[in-house]
Amino acid sequence: MIREFTEEQEQLREVVRGFLADRSDEAAVRETMATEAGYDAGLWRTMAEQMGLQGLAIPEAYGGQGFGWIELGVVLEEMGRALLCAPYFSTVVLAATTLLEAGPDVRKRHLPGIADGSTIATLAYPRTGGGYDVRAEWPGGGWRLSGSAPLVLDAHVADLLLVPATTPDGLGVFAVEAGADGFAATPRPMLDQTRRLADVALVDTPATVVLAPGEGEDVLARVLDRAVTGLAAEQVGGASAALDMGVAYMKERVQFGQPIGRFQALKHMAADVLVEVETARSAAYYALGAIAADDEEVPVAAPLAAAYCTDAYVTAAHQNIQFHGGMGFTWELPAHLYYKRARSGQLLFGEPARHRARVAERLGI
Repeated sequence: MIREFTEEQEQLREVVRGFLADRSDEAAVRETMATEAGYDAGLWRTMAEQMGLQGLAIPEAYGGQGFGWIELGVVLEEMGRALLCAPYFSTVVLAATTLLEAGPDVRKRHLPGIADGSTIATLAYPRTGGGYDVRAEWPGGGWRLSGSAPLVLDAHVADLLLVPATTPDGLGVFAVEAGADGFAATPRPMLDQTRRLADVALVDTPATVVLAPGEGEDVLARVLDRAVTGLAAEQVGGASAALDMGVAYMKERVQFGQPIGRFQALKHMAADVLVEVETARSAAYYALGAIAADDEEVPVAAPLAAAYCTDAYVTAAHQNIQFHGGMGFTWELPAHLYYKRARSGQLLFGEPARHRARVAERLGI
């Protein structure tokens, strides 16, 4: 459990929050989410070259800063608060975490590009517990992949795609370069425009090994635990922002000669949301601390945080709309942006019921 952050970690939070307030405010989010790519390439370079955010949790031996999951959690929380439109989660949380499980040659080949911002990467993790629909074959001269992977995060802009694929010797993970023969990524229109997904198709596509056949299942289970924990940290940031937005409005909106925040019903609603958000924060911080310490509780702490933080974000985003009354549903107000992000996160790695089932299974209940 993270009982308190160090002075350096608090400074990191302050710097990242200030940076995102300047470069990822509401106007920037609306402008970026309307673009074809869904992210600002200039901002992405600044994040890497001036802030070092892409390499934050990558070891120094591979061009990173060598920090850990607590620092990464701080950054993800602030990015969730700001609704950052960028392929950060896919590149740093999904792809880099997977690559760190690979051998030294693979790490040397791919991690420096992620750390310096020149490589955008992602992992074709199966949606909501589905199977792996890509197969790998060795016809002679190299591995070839064929199959499909629906709804892959940021696949349409990725330079590097990590693909789990079945082989006669078990599940492996393979690297596919953008522009490879037989590779196509088709963006899927989504309700949440701040986060992009694409359908991936592979037809006899050349690939290289990241994790050898037979190693994929166990590694991807660990990657999923870290991915849902990273998402939980992001969700805590978004839920906090939604609650703050609703409370600020209730202090300003006057009815019957007084701010609406003085009405008992709204006070009770806000208090309930606050309790849920702060409990979610505790769950996320516990899971981050467990990962940072490589604790044996990670397999339980991670899905527990995922379930609770997902519900808390949906509740906070929904109630924020209610606090704003009729105008809460309008396009002009940013409340809907947080609600859509909350709902998309609810499905990204499975609904809360699935995570709770994982907790029960791992506890032997």
